[in-house]
Amino acid sequence: GVDATLIPLFTTGTHDLFGVGIDAVPAQDAHGLGFPGFQAMGLGVGPGPGQNYDSMHNPEPGEYYFHFPDGNASIARLLVRRLVPAAFRHPERSEGAEAIVTARADYARLDRPGNEVRIRLRSPVVQVRHDGPVSVASSATVTYAAGREARSVRAGAVILACWHTSIPYLCTELPAAQRDALAFAVKVPMVYTNVFIRNWRAFTNLGVSRVTAPGFWHPNVTLDFPVTVGSYGHSRSPDEPIVLHLSKAACRPGLPVREQHREGRIELIRTPFETIERGIRDQLTRILGPGGFDAANDILGITVNRWPHGYAYQYNSLYDRFWLEGGETPCEVARRPFGRIAIANADAGAYSYTDAAIDHAHRAVQDLLRLG
Repeated sequence: GVDATLIPLFTTGTHDLFGVGIDAVPAQDAHGLGFPGFQAMGLGVGPGPGQNYDSMHNPEPGEYYFHFPDGNASIARLLVRRLVPAAFRHPERSEGAEAIVTARADYARLDRPGNEVRIRLRSPVVQVRHDGPVSVASSATVTYAAGREARSVRAGAVILACWHTSIPYLCTELPAAQRDALAFAVKVPMVYTNVFIRNWRAFTNLGVSRVTAPGFWHPNVTLDFPVTVGSYGHSRSPDEPIVLHLSKAACRPGLPVREQHREGRIELIRTPFETIERGIRDQLTRILGPGGFDAANDILGITVNRWPHGYAYQYNSLYDRFWLEGGETPCEVARRPFGRIAIANADAGAYSYTDAAIDHAHRAVQDLLRLG
């Protein structure tokens, strides 16, 4: 009995978590996320078979939610600072998460001969192979591109912490079943766009902080999450500049979920920035114009972060029978250690969150330590 004009508002409500609309999300997960239509069914809050982790009831995020102003880039910066302390300098302090947000990186210090750890940028790996038969090899060789040259380095062990779908091309000696399991992890394409505006008076005049607009290329528009860390402070007055966060899940409703991700990736690659910019200006004018917003005057900058290979693929009980019925999952097969090679990344847990990436980085190290 829901009015048809309301359906589009719910259609994109699962985009941020699943990368697809409600056409490809199990009803059980919609119930867990609090969508309407389930309140009188007595389903309770306990997880059912095949439920996605994102929709399981967990009070902890509601009690405390921490957000770096640059997303998880600060975590990567903290890790790099621990490995190469001289790479970051802060005018006030050198330790703590408060300092890393505004600290400046000195990239020239990442790859110096005297470092205990050397981080080599712009050096994509193109091949990983054991030196000899896998069963007896005591080392592996990593070949990487350095400009127009191919260079190599030999190591006692290697961790491949990259997209699972790329690993079969980098390490062709892996068993066929493991290569297939790695290829199963189709990435979820996403777009995070930041629009820097002169002020947010229009939001105040309209009495909103977030807008759902399912008919636009970016279905979601919201004021930046207010966070203050160290000397970095968020905008406090509607007359101050602020960043707007716009998001999009590139999907094709009606197709199987993993096909939606593949088609969405193609869309992101083919869509020029000029088209996206025109859409942003039109969208913000139509939404915020009645509040006094003038796109030509009030937009100070736009960055479009296109992630054709974005989130890790999380299993879906509508399409992945093993997730509903039990049994070994593709990610368990994919992350098996292979000789001197261990495999990490959030793909290894089929869970697109930082804690999964950290857990499987730790697990991959333990896999190698067991080699002796």
